[in-house]
Amino acid sequence: MESSRPNLNRRRHSRATVDELARRYRTWGRWGDDDELGAANYVTPERIAAATRLVRRGTVFSLALPLDRNGPMRGGGPRVNPQHVMLRTPHDPLPGRDDGGLQRAADDALYLPLQCSTQWDAFCHLFHAGKTYNGRGYDSVTTLDGAAHNSITNLKDRAVGRGVLLDIPRHLGRDSLVPGEAIQGEDLEACATAQGVEVGEGDFVLVRTGHLHSRRAAGDWGDFAGGPAPGLGVSTAEFLCDRHVAAVATDTWGAEVIPFETPDLMSPLHVLLLVNAGVYIGEMWDLEALAADCADDSVFEFFLTAAPLTVTGAVGSPLNPLAIK
Repeated sequence: MESSRPNLNRRRHSRATVDELARRYRTWGRWGDDDELGAANYVTPERIAAATRLVRRGTVFSLALPLDRNGPMRGGGPRVNPQHVMLRTPHDPLPGRDDGGLQRAADDALYLPLQCSTQWDAFCHLFHAGKTYNGRGYDSVTTLDGAAHNSITNLKDRAVGRGVLLDIPRHLGRDSLVPGEAIQGEDLEACATAQGVEVGEGDFVLVRTGHLHSRRAAGDWGDFAGGPAPGLGVSTAEFLCDRHVAAVATDTWGAEVIPFETPDLMSPLHVLLLVNAGVYIGEMWDLEALAADCADDSVFEFFLTAAPLTVTGAVGSPLNPLAIK
C-alpha cells in the first residue's frame, strides 16, 4: 500500500524542553522513596484479572525475534548477536558411562548481551544529570554486581496485563514508515480512535512502525541497529504519561525516532519515560503477525505477558512476549 500523505512531522526540541516535560511527568516518590517499580504499580491484580477476559479464541502470538547469529546487531560496540554453542551432542559419549551407546545427551549454552534482541530496558539503563528513576545515582550500578536498584528483574511478576496495539502505518494506509518519520502524541491518539480502542492506566502499548517488516522484506538488517529509523517523538510522552501506561514497546531498535528531535540531547524519550516517569520501554518486538490478525478482526486489545529473565542486577532483559487473543 502506498499513501499520498506527507511524512510524519518532526519537531524541534531541546534539552530545556525535555527537562520541562521531565519535571511535569516525574513520578519520583509517588509510591515511596524506595520504589523501584515505577508505572508497573499501575498493574494491579484487578487489572490483570480484567485483562485475562480479553482472551476469546486462545490464539497466541510470540512477539520475539529468534536468538541466533542472524540477529540485527551489526558492527562495533558491546552488543553482538547471540552466540549459541553446543556443549555436547548425542555423538559424544556420556562421561564415566560405558553402556555401548545406549544413552546419549545434548547440552548447550548461550552468550548474549541482554539487550541484543527483543527486550525490556530497565530504568537504570539510562541516567540523566547523574540520576535515574527515583533519584538513584551512578553508584546504584556497579561493574561487579550490576544494578543494586531499578533492575529489570523488578518487573518479573508485573509484565502482564492488557496490551494495546497502535498500528501507525496501517492507520495511514502504508506498509511501513520510513527512517526519520516521527510519531507524535496526536498520531497515537488518532490511530487509537480510528481503531476503536482506548489506552488506559496500566496498559502495555505496542506501537508498530513497520520498520522491522521493511528490513525483513529487504533481506538485510543493514543499519537497523542504531541507524536512522522511524519512531516515537518527544510528544508521545504526553500521550503515554497522561494515560498512566505501564510500558511502551515498538518494532524498532531504539523505540525513538532517529535522528533524535533534540540536537543537544541523546535519547530524549528515554530520559522522559525511563528516568523520570518510570515507564518501561521495549524494543525490537516483532509485531507483524499480531498486527495482521488485529487488522483482520478489528480487535486491537489482548492479554499480554512479557516477563524478563530473572538475572540478578540486570539493566535489561531479552524476553518472549506473548499476545493472546
